[in-house]
Amino acid sequence: MSRVLLLILSIVLFSSCTSDKSIQFSLKKGNGIFLAQPVSFDLTKAEVAQIDIKKPMVLFQEKDGESVEIPFQIDEEENRIWFVPADDTQNYRLQNGSPSAKSDAGISEQKQGGSLQLNFQNKPAVSYRYEMTYPPEGVDSIFKKSGYIHPIITPKGDTITRIQPDDHYHHYGLWGPWTHTQVDGERVDFWNLGDGMGTVLFKEFKDTQSGDIFSSFTAAQEHIDLKTKTEPQVAMNEALEVKLWTLNRPDRYMFDYTTRFNSPLENGILFEAYRYGGGIGLRFNERWKADNCSVLTSEGNDRLTADGTNAKWCIVSGTSSDGKGTNGILFMSHPTNRKHPEPMRIWPIDANGGRGDMFFEFCPIRHEEWKIEPNKDYELNYRMVVFDGTLNAEEAEAYWQSFAKQNQVELINK
Repeated sequence: MSRVLLLILSIVLFSSCTSDKSIQFSLKKGNGIFLAQPVSFDLTKAEVAQIDIKKPMVLFQEKDGESVEIPFQIDEEENRIWFVPADDTQNYRLQNGSPSAKSDAGISEQKQGGSLQLNFQNKPAVSYRYEMTYPPEGVDSIFKKSGYIHPIITPKGDTITRIQPDDHYHHYGLWGPWTHTQVDGERVDFWNLGDGMGTVLFKEFKDTQSGDIFSSFTAAQEHIDLKTKTEPQVAMNEALEVKLWTLNRPDRYMFDYTTRFNSPLENGILFEAYRYGGGIGLRFNERWKADNCSVLTSEGNDRLTADGTNAKWCIVSGTSSDGKGTNGILFMSHPTNRKHPEPMRIWPIDANGGRGDMFFEFCPIRHEEWKIEPNKDYELNYRMVVFDGTLNAEEAEAYWQSFAKQNQVELINK
């Protein structure tokens, strides 16, 4: 036998042996109903099984004696793969190979017209405004702003956020400035732009990702104190990460809102206790009023009783733009958040001259002040499910359980 033939045979035998390397894992079943949502697997465990995570990999769902390839996405920063189980199948297998499974969720990200859009079903879903937005003609330019999320659009195409309403020109879709704060003993308000004390503006993008399972960005934002005598100073630096997920269904998508912040000031900054500010606040579309919008919290409170109470999650829903259905958002607070279950600010049903416009906020300083020490990192995590149709309490609890107890994965073999 020639040396060339022996070499070829050796390569084939080596390839056949190494191709069998795989790692199997199972998902822990929760106590509630099954809902398709993201699950991750730590790739360092795959390396133990001698899978080369630098090379292409294939993920299989093991069901009824068959292996079915499913799409996944690698998060290189976290060194994990993410996938969305199609059903309550528990067993999965990962190995090196050439992947072919693709998602049809139409997940992507793109910059357009001063906004970074996270797309679902190849259409804009969640947009982050990084260029400056100016108020309507005739309104003081002090209300200009960048660094906020708008529009949020349901899968069927309804916009459910609003910016610059004439009753609150400083309201910008989904955003989270702090309100009553103290900087070196001086009161600074980053929320109420008309007072001219402070603002929060986009600085730069740190990262963007896009694939079959999620698209995301991380934006640096500066909380600027405008009351200093010489020139404005940065009172707080923030890294805002937004990640949009497919849920393997056409009527819902999910996105995470993670804010990490610190103060470079020598004495830090104090967030005073106040009924709104920080966390996440969302001004809903003007079509939702007292008679066509509802609230349900994890503790069973509704729009009449929810304001000032605490909750793990809250469903806000209302009539769709065509008047023939409903849509809305499920808001979730992570257990690691300050004051979780988290206090909420929900406008009373007779707000804004009796119209009953809808505003929602998770507000971690509602009942107790928060001292931000200098150069110390802080973090708040939220998750939202945007839906057409309805979303009930049992589903909300299942979504929250997954958010609260991520990565419930067990190795079958090592």
